[in-house]
Amino acid sequence: MKFLRYTFSLLLIAMITCQNVFADKEMRVDGVFQGVNLYIMNPFATSGVGFCITKITVNGKAAIDDTNRSSIELNLSVYHLVKGDKISIVITHKEGCTPKVLNGDALKPKSTFNLVSSKFDKTGMFTFLTQGESGSLEFAIEQFKWKKWVKVGQVIGKGTAGTNTYNVKVPLHSGINKFRIKQVDCTKKPRYSMEVTFNNPTSEVTFSPGNNGQTTGKITFSRATNFEIFDFYGKRLDNGFSTTVDVSRYPNGTYFINYDCKCESFEKR
Repeated sequence: MKFLRYTFSLLLIAMITCQNVFADKEMRVDGVFQGVNLYIMNPFATSGVGFCITKITVNGKAAIDDTNRSSIELNLSVYHLVKGDKISIVITHKEGCTPKVLNGDALKPKSTFNLVSSKFDKTGMFTFLTQGESGSLEFAIEQFKWKKWVKVGQVIGKGTAGTNTYNVKVPLHSGINKFRIKQVDCTKKPRYSMEVTFNNPTSEVTFSPGNNGQTTGKITFSRATNFEIFDFYGKRLDNGFSTTVDVSRYPNGTYFINYDCKCESFEKR
């Protein structure tokens, strides 16, 4: 009797192990709907009988597409999706074979936004409205100053096609401020909005010792400002937002300073 129980236990363990070995596997593909179908390569099962894929679900609903063929065009239009909607596809397949999604980029967010309107207030709050988004991507806010475009803020896009409103605090310099919105999608190519401007009526910032002036230890601004300091070879030594900068540790020589909306220089002696 003990021998029979022992033999039965071994058989049961073997059956469970066998079930685990040959259990179906799952491949998950997440993204956002972009209005196009998904194409899947469906190889033969390693057993030589039938194809690899046994089932496909889209957002938890069983796909109606026939899986008994070598290539599958997964028709996503039947799920009443709107561009930008989140989508989760689960491909159940047999052990020992792996399906392949041929156009996985089709579910990645694309930069499709349109800038509808924008405005600034005196505190530097930048409010802008978009339409036509088809996936959540970062909006980078860039400001043109010091003869270059500088990233000064960012916000994650909501990704929906309707009107979306965003608020980002940005630094303002005196005079005309120029901004643009940048977005990069899976193509790695930046996409820009039209440029927008804001006239800040505050007075210009000045610094001591002044353009081409000499100092032995300290730079002083007329009010707090963003700044950058470079050596003669273009290496950035310091940056920040302040009313003073200690330059006493710098070797004697010529240095270039960007502040407010100006590019000037000073001598360290």
